Formats: sequence, C-alpha cells, structure tokens
Amino acid sequence: MSVDTEKCVHCGRCTAGCLFLEKYGLDLAGLAARPELAYNCFLCGRCAAACPMGIDGAALALEMRKTDGASLRRDPAYRLLLWEKAPYKFSNYRRAKGRAVLFPGCNFPSFFPKTTAKLVSVMEKHGVGVVYDCCEKPVSELGLAAEAQEHVRRMEAELRDRGVEELVMVCPNCYRFLADKLTIPMVTVYEKLRQLGEGAPVRRDAFPLYYPCPDRAERRFFRDILPFLEGEARDAFPDVQCCGLGGCAAAREPALAKAMAERAAERGGELYTYCASCVGSFRRQGMARAYHLLPLILGVDEAVPLGMGSLLNRARRAL
Repeated sequence: MSVDTEKCVHCGRCTAGCLFLEKYGLDLAGLAARPELAYNCFLCGRCAAACPMGIDGAALALEMRKTDGASLRRDPAYRLLLWEKAPYKFSNYRRAKGRAVLFPGCNFPSFFPKTTAKLVSVMEKHGVGVVYDCCEKPVSELGLAAEAQEHVRRMEAELRDRGVEELVMVCPNCYRFLADKLTIPMVTVYEKLRQLGEGAPVRRDAFPLYYPCPDRAERRFFRDILPFLEGEARDAFPDVQCCGLGGCAAAREPALAKAMAERAAERGGELYTYCASCVGSFRRQGMARAYHLLPLILGVDEAVPLGMGSLLNRARRAL
C-alpha cells in the first residue's frame, strides 16, 4: 500500500525530531518528492511517532528504495554488506536441534562471542538448540524485499524440517522483522531464561536506558527484561534519535550517524540497552560505559571488538 503524504498538515513535528529531515529542510510530504534521498533515511520511526496524521516516513523511504539490486551490488557503500548477507554467508543449522532453537542473529555473536557461548551452553543444557543465520532485515531495508523474503522462506522450511516449534530471539531487530514473516512462534531470550530459571538479577541504583528503534514503541523486549533489573529503570536518552546504524543510512550520512551516537555519549555516565548494534555504535563514539544487559544477566564480562574482529566472530559461527 502506498504511503499517503497528501494528508500532511506541514506542522513540522517530524522535522523537529529528525536530524535527517532537518538537514534537508523537509517534512514527510517534502521527502516524498525527493526519491534520491531514500537511502539517507535512518528508518528509525521517530517521524511516525511524532506525526499527528500517522504518516510513516520509514515506510515511505522503504517504498522509494525498491530496486532490483544490481546497482547496489556495484555500490562500494553496500557491496560488502550484500556479499555477506544476500544470501548470508555464515549460516549454520548443524546444531538446530530440539523443539526450541536459539536465534542469536548476526551482531550479537559478533560483539559478544563469550556471552554467546555461555548462552548456547545454558540453552543446550535445557534441550534448546541454536541456529546461526541472518534475519535479512538489512537486505530488505536496502530495497531487496523479495530477495529477503525468499531467504526467510528457506529459513522456515529448514527449521520446520528439523522439527523446530519455537525460536528464542536475542535481537530486537530480528524479532521485529520476522514477526510477520515466520509462522514459527517466537519468544524473547529474556522470557526463555525466566522460564528456565536461568540468569541472575542485575543490581544498580539506576539503569539509564536507551530503547532500540525496533522496540521503542511496543517495548516487548524491555518488558521481558524488567524482572531481571533491580534498580530504577528510566528512559535517559529520549532525544537520541537512533544509534546511527538504522536503515544502513550511515553510508550516505556519516556525519549525521556520528552526531546521533555522540548525542548519547554527551550525556556522560552509563547507558544500558539490549541491542548489540547500538552498543557497538555507542562504543565506537567513545562511550565506554555503554552496556548490553544480556551479558550482565548471564554474568559474563567481555570486551566489545570494534574493528574486523566482529566480522571474524560471526564468521567463526559457520564453522
């Protein structure tokens, strides 16, 4: 369905909440007239939350991004990403055994390999297997929705053939993207840990929280995390639009991506979240006290690799 921007009342709320729209002096109706800027949008959803007419700028940008992919595969900004993920080079279904299977996604094993190993060990103790694959969200967001959907179809067929009846999701991006594409039921890893009696409470006086873009509205993941938090959990970064990695837009807008992450770093102190990509982005901007909650719940202390080590970590999962 086409996004209707004709109902835009030009109130400016979307522009006020978005560094990208502000940079180009656009509202959502104006964006609709600038298809060349489709890949500059971070797809963070801030505009839809602000718009009194319910216009979804992320959906609009995705509509404008539809492509056959040939030009993207030649584009240096996206060539490596598409080489790796279209289709995903590091898929591994060898341990996808049992009724329930853990789905860590791409970036969590990349940034938190020790925690991933601990989580896999905990899950396997309870008969929960593990599969390494990409949900294909980045591929779909680059405009290759049909290609991504075909990968998801093959993923479901493989899981069904192995008798999988439940996916345990680590990444809120994977969960949000696959929720309406897979028929296999999904639970968050935090709900599963609670069911299994695993994980330990994390105690702090306060948890300054950054809610990842895919969980910002519904906060499904956050609700499942809350029982593990002993201390005040508060939204401490409400004006941080995105970690800077949304929508693969950093390739077109590196300065804006840097500014978004720096806005969080400027607050100083600690930041807690539950998206590995966000932690990686904030750490790259010098926010050394940006923490993912899952390693804390599992009692794992590890450094976050910010260079090629993250790619090597996820490649090792294919072995």
